[in-house]
Order: sequence, then structure tokens, then C-alpha cells
Amino acid sequence: MKALTWHGKADVRVDTVPDPVIRDPADVIVKVTTTGLCGSDLHLYQVFGPFLEAGDILGHEPMGIVQETGPEVTALRPGDRVVVPFNVSCGTCFMCARGLHSQCETTQVHEHGKGASLFGYTKLYGQVPGGQAEYLRVPFGDTLPVKVPDGPPDDRFVYLSDVLPTAWQAVRYADVPAGGSLAVLGLGPIGDMCTRVAAHLGVDTVIGIDLVPERLDRARRHGVHVFDAERDDDVVAAVRDLTDGRGPDAVIDAVGLEAHGAPLAAGAQKLTGLLPDPLAALLMKRAGVDRLSALYLAIELVRRGGTISLAGVYGGMADPLPLLTLFDKQIQLRMGQANVLRWMDDLLPLVCDGDPLGVEDFATHRLPLDQAPAAYEMFQKKQDGAVKVLFTP
Repeated sequence: MKALTWHGKADVRVDTVPDPVIRDPADVIVKVTTTGLCGSDLHLYQVFGPFLEAGDILGHEPMGIVQETGPEVTALRPGDRVVVPFNVSCGTCFMCARGLHSQCETTQVHEHGKGASLFGYTKLYGQVPGGQAEYLRVPFGDTLPVKVPDGPPDDRFVYLSDVLPTAWQAVRYADVPAGGSLAVLGLGPIGDMCTRVAAHLGVDTVIGIDLVPERLDRARRHGVHVFDAERDDDVVAAVRDLTDGRGPDAVIDAVGLEAHGAPLAAGAQKLTGLLPDPLAALLMKRAGVDRLSALYLAIELVRRGGTISLAGVYGGMADPLPLLTLFDKQIQLRMGQANVLRWMDDLLPLVCDGDPLGVEDFATHRLPLDQAPAAYEMFQKKQDGAVKVLFTP
């Protein structure tokens, strides 16, 4: 089969690799019909090379048609249409039973002290082959894949794999009070969807902050108050003016470790790319290599007693945080990988009945998988208005 594989920093290729096979009686094999390019895939493209091996298959936002089922699978049969959550979760352990599928005890990566395994995402998270491929082996066939109706286009459902539950959890974790305000830092796919979810859930004032004009325009068209982080003279003052002088009740950081405006951390990230993998991995595990400008801005923006919800991915183990400010402002901080299946009962009706979140026209680019290497570069460089790229294997 064809699959998008990692070969080095900023070097991904479409290779021919062996087809996946049933390895456990509870497995299913899915023929991928649509698969997404995620912002966190760019972290693999640029930063997390020390935890990848040449030939690793990337991608964690797939959906498709069940081709084969293991002998113990009873909930699915060949021909069923499914979305595959990015958490590899069993659905039955202590953590899954509590809605913490990203902490699944069955697939935790104990070697690295990490939570649940993830599709297409480094040794730290299980090195499970990903979904930017023609076929995908999916474990826990009775409890992990989400069966969706035939008929509507893939764009209705593919975002259930990651974008929708990640944005939904981020807004829920933000816990904006009635009549309150929410600022979203970063208007890539997750941040953009956060603004739509917030409006759908009734947040009165939704604010978006970015530095890419096309992304600001896109959010503005959906009724978001937007600010340009580079061109507006004082974003903090402007946001406070919009929120009774206090700042927003909550802030979502949808940027993460590769934020702009942090030259020292950017240098540390570049350094990891120059070191031998064992040394680079040690540096990333024990040093602060995240660009924290977005998080620092969130801490400055949020009102006293407010909440910061982290949806962006961070990777450093020793990042410096202004704990005095966090304590003094009495800020609540919530974060974590999305627990995809926890939110499915809320989200599935939204994509089946009407389209209140605008998922059908959410993608900016739809490309064949053969064009994935160029798409990664385009998305990483924020070219051609790229916000969300979908591949057709």
C-alpha cells in the first residue's frame, strides 16, 4: 500500500509499504477514504525527530470503510463506515470508564512514562502506524472505531477523529461562565474550531488572536472578534477594552510548542535537530525546548480567577513558568490530549443533523496522498491560506 512515512527533519515521503494484517482477534482493517493533516503532525515534521525512525507511518485523523474484521469483533462488519479516534484506547479499563481515553491503562507507554498510545505519533506514544495511508490496522474493533452513517460526505465525519473532540474539550475545559468571554490564541484548525464550538455553546464574546491574515479573515467571517498579534499595537490592552477592563474569563492556547516570538526556544529546537538522536532525545526529555510565548500571552490576558485551557501540544520537561503570576492571579489551568470517545455522544448528532459548526467547508485543501510531502511544507509555512488539509489515499 501507499503510506506517508517519516525520513528525517522536514523529510516525509509517500512510500510503498506492506499492507497491515489482523494481528489480534479484536482487530479490524480499515480502507482509508479520507485522512487529515494535523498541526501536531508538524511537530513530527520539525521537532520530534529523536523519537521517530525512518519509515514510521504518520497521521492520526483517518476514516474509511471496514475491509476485514478479526474473529472476536461483533460490532462491525466489512463495508461499515467508521471514524478512527486518534487515541488508541480500549474503552473498558479504569481510565476509559471515567472518560479519560487519552490515559487508557491498556495502551499506556510505560517505557516512556506516557499515557495512551496514539496513531502515527512517535516512540513516546507507542510508535503505532498511522492513518495517512491506504489501509490502517485498528485494535479494539468493538470499542474504538466509531460507526457513522452512509451517505453524507467524509467531511461531515472525519473531524470526529481529532479536530472536533479536541476543540470541544478545550472549550469545555475553559468553563466560560454564562454571559462570559473567551479568547483563543492561534486560529489554525483547532483554534478556528474552538471559536465555532464556543459560539455554538453560547459564549457571548469570542475573541481570536493570530498573525496570519487569511486565518483572521476566516474567523472574522464567523463572527469572531479578531486581533492581529503582530500588527495590532497592544493586543492585551485591546482585549481588555473588549472585556470590561479585566481580560477574558478564559483563554484557550491552541498554539503549543512552536509559537512565534520565542527566539531562545526556537534555537533550542534547532539544536535538537543537529545533535545525534540519543543526545537530542535527552535534551528534549530534560530541558525546556518549548516556545512559550503563546502560553505567556494567555497568562497575561486571562482575567484574575479565570481559566486557561491548553489545547496546543507542548513537549519540554523543564519549561519555565511564571508560577508567582499564576498563583497571584488565581488562574486555573486545564490541559491534556483530547479524550475522543468521551465527547462522541455530544458531537455525533452535530455532524449528522445539520451542520452548525461548518464542517463541510472547513477544509481549505483536499489533495491526493501523493501530494502529502508538498502539503506538509505548505502547511508548515502557512502558505496558500492553508488551515485544514485532507488527503484522499
